[in-house]
Amino acid sequence: MPELPEVETIRRDLLAKVVNKQVVSVEILSNKSAHNPVAFFRRNLIGYSFFDIKRRGKLLIFNISSDKHLLIHLKMTGQLIYVDKKTRLAGGHKLNEGDFVQAVGGELPNRFTRVVIEFKDKSKLFFNDMRKFGYLKIVDETELSRLLNNNYGIEPLTDDYTWNNFKDIFKNRRTSVKALLLNQKVIAGLGNIYVDEALFLSGVRPNRKTNSLKEVEKKILFRMIRQVIKRAIDYRGTTFKDYTDSEGKKGNFSKLLKVYGREGEECCKCKRGIKKIRLAGRGTHYCSYCQK
Repeated sequence: MPELPEVETIRRDLLAKVVNKQVVSVEILSNKSAHNPVAFFRRNLIGYSFFDIKRRGKLLIFNISSDKHLLIHLKMTGQLIYVDKKTRLAGGHKLNEGDFVQAVGGELPNRFTRVVIEFKDKSKLFFNDMRKFGYLKIVDETELSRLLNNNYGIEPLTDDYTWNNFKDIFKNRRTSVKALLLNQKVIAGLGNIYVDEALFLSGVRPNRKTNSLKEVEKKILFRMIRQVIKRAIDYRGTTFKDYTDSEGKKGNFSKLLKVYGREGEECCKCKRGIKKIRLAGRGTHYCSYCQK
């Protein structure tokens, strides 16, 4: 699943391509992927333009008006693909190795295409999703506020990511620190890759209980989360088997990964082997010597 840096890369790239373009047609090929009736989608998109694209955690928010928003979540296998006469951009889950067509599952539209939005200049935005876990949904401002308040915690690189807010998420919790950091209702946007990386840089084992961390360890973790997310955005995300950014390029942060995906390889600090365990439902990578 693309994480915060990957979704932010997609947002920035699409911002330059689809904003202020009038929508002239909407084709819903899978009702499961569209969380509103087809007629509702068409009535609320055709004739309108997106005036901005925002993001909260891994959720993309296409602003249609001050009280109308198109939400897009890629989940595990979603893709957003923009095509015009000169440009082809794809962001999200990569289906196959090879060229652009292979990465998106074939010539567009293809069997994975769930929604097609066409703009007045003939350019198109495709929503592809192999497993149909991702979705599009149009909401008003009230529903958007409710959704964000109920489902998304503090987020790295935003104003609410302060030391006081961060230390509060540990109160009265006894789960593993990794499970806590993966909880989107507690801290938004973090996923498996960047939690593993931040914990390594902090010297904290992922299976440590949250109530065992000392304040100094929490302060280091607070800083390392912000550092790793910022750097991953600068490098346009991480390359692994599924992710291609919205220019169809692979992310470059993979060159900087310290533990994620490196099971059995030498730790960059102590030269001992990186271990992998199953924790919080995810494959988890860490160094048993450098992380305590």
